[in-house]
Amino acid sequence: MSIAAPSNPKEITVRGIILGILITLVFTAAQVYLGLKVGLTFATSIPAAVISMALLSAFKDATIQENNIVQTIASAAGTLASVIFVLPGLLMIGWWAKVPFWPTFGACAIGGVLGVMYTMPLRRALVSQSDLPYPEGVAAAEVLKVGMASRAGAAEGKAGLWAVIWGSVASAAFAAFAAVKLMAGEVAIYFRTGAGATGIGASSSLALIGAGHLMGITVGIAMLAGLVIAWGIMVPLMTSLSPAAAGVDASAHALGIWSKEVRMMGAGVIGMAAIITLAGLAKPIFGGLKSAMDSARKAKLNGGVLDRTEQDLPIFVVGLVTLLSMVPAGWLLASFLQGGPLASLALPLVAVGIGYILIAGMFAAAVCGYMAGLIGSSNSPVSGIAILTILGAALSVGMVGRSIMGPEVAQALIAYALFVTTVVLAVAVIGNDNLQDLKTGQLVDATPWKQQVGLLIGVIAGSCVVPPVLELLNHANGFVGAPNLNSISDQPLAAPQALLISTLAKGVIGGQLRWDLLGYGALVGLLLVAINFALKKSSNGKYSLPPLGVGLAIYLPSAVITPVCIGAVAGYLFDRAMEHKVGGDTAKRLGVLVMSGFIVGESLFNVALAGLIVVSGKGEPLAIANSLSEAQAMIVALILGVAMVWGLYRWSARSGRNVAA
Repeated sequence: MSIAAPSNPKEITVRGIILGILITLVFTAAQVYLGLKVGLTFATSIPAAVISMALLSAFKDATIQENNIVQTIASAAGTLASVIFVLPGLLMIGWWAKVPFWPTFGACAIGGVLGVMYTMPLRRALVSQSDLPYPEGVAAAEVLKVGMASRAGAAEGKAGLWAVIWGSVASAAFAAFAAVKLMAGEVAIYFRTGAGATGIGASSSLALIGAGHLMGITVGIAMLAGLVIAWGIMVPLMTSLSPAAAGVDASAHALGIWSKEVRMMGAGVIGMAAIITLAGLAKPIFGGLKSAMDSARKAKLNGGVLDRTEQDLPIFVVGLVTLLSMVPAGWLLASFLQGGPLASLALPLVAVGIGYILIAGMFAAAVCGYMAGLIGSSNSPVSGIAILTILGAALSVGMVGRSIMGPEVAQALIAYALFVTTVVLAVAVIGNDNLQDLKTGQLVDATPWKQQVGLLIGVIAGSCVVPPVLELLNHANGFVGAPNLNSISDQPLAAPQALLISTLAKGVIGGQLRWDLLGYGALVGLLLVAINFALKKSSNGKYSLPPLGVGLAIYLPSAVITPVCIGAVAGYLFDRAMEHKVGGDTAKRLGVLVMSGFIVGESLFNVALAGLIVVSGKGEPLAIANSLSEAQAMIVALILGVAMVWGLYRWSARSGRNVAA
């Protein structure tokens, strides 16, 4: 479906910027909570596009390009929330007791701006002249085209907004049932396997079901394989080799071995899969950079005026902004070290930090941008990038600080490595999002430089939201592994990615890292890479088993992964059922929006609950006494969850038929 664009359509508008920032506030808060609870985030482009279209339809002069700018701003900010994969590590090691606004804002903003700058020269090579599929960018463009094209499109736009609303209301209500203790927060079973133990858990979370649907069946199957490897092989084997002490039940035994040993092997799987992925991308990335430079040179030599849809920010502006960004970056790193045990080494440490941000950031942005094109930004290997980045940062700063090493110095070096990694991760995730959004823009005839400005606005907006939401959750719940001296609730958030990153930093700098477990995991990762290669080759690319998905499932708790797998299978069955049905394609798109609503509703409810915890001073302010046993509470959660998911899938199918009628 093609939409003719005027030569200079309305794109960046005041109303569009305001709407983009408002959507940003909602999605960034939702992403921060989801990432801290389960270690996963989701792409916000499609729900942002639907909300934008539904609201801007009140203006007769709204254009598809204006809606595209709104989703660009919102998606950039929602993506930036991924820095919480690292930042809570500073609380876990006791360096921060509270989340300070300015250092957190600075790390997010500087990293985000560099992410936009670094991936700009790659646009021609990896977007306009590339056959990369960009699944989420193409899907967002299709949603925009359908929503703007016809009366049926307008009807689908309204149905899409209701899909997000119904999904949000359902998941918020489901989370509220758990908060008032009318159902179990987790359905789990653990049991003995001879001298060992194992089990399986599933969090009562519609957000995770939604995340599974959005990730798709390929990643879902990979995670299911990871569950089987972790809880069907590794945990039973390793618990039998380390029998439990008297009085320790199966649950404590299995979870103890998994958290101390198995998940470190999962980190090894992720790291190896990421390294091999990066190695395979070296050629296309360098080719992309060369192509971008060649295009710029030709344009200059020919002196021709580039078409509007090919106009990026000038390359000298990109270079200038990148260099100027190093000034606040240096100031930020120097102020982080000021007055601490590393003050005497501030100059070499700041130099190492800036060099690392420049070089590692450029590499991470290019790799994540390419992976967004290949498999979508939701599935991009951000976890693997974070693991490799912290290992590199810890080794670099550890070498500088070795001359004055002591307990206080070690803690300060770990904190500094985590802070530098936060900036690099912000570069990576925005690079990831930038190329995805530029693909959407290419398909709707947007102006690249205007989108790039929109991305920068989104980065600043998101950087303002992350610190207060993170501090609210820190004060209300705290995080697993942190002192949590100021936290009110006794149910800390898992923040699994940050726990891993801080553990790796401590291990590298302190010298106690379990390299043997990481090595075993790396061997498993190599085997999985080989299996994935063989599977792709034998099926001509039809089937795959992404090793990063398997590694994540070994590393993350089964309570998180199980509902994600269920969501992936449910989404696959729903999409299959909608094939060849009247309004089937519309129903599929509405299903995606319902699932996005699941994530937004539950996350925002829990952010609001954190606010209530802080205001009331009670750890469980909504809990009411009841006589439900643990088994009964689990059954209630199961029945209610199935009913809500089934009911909203049916609503999507019916709405799809109505729109098509």
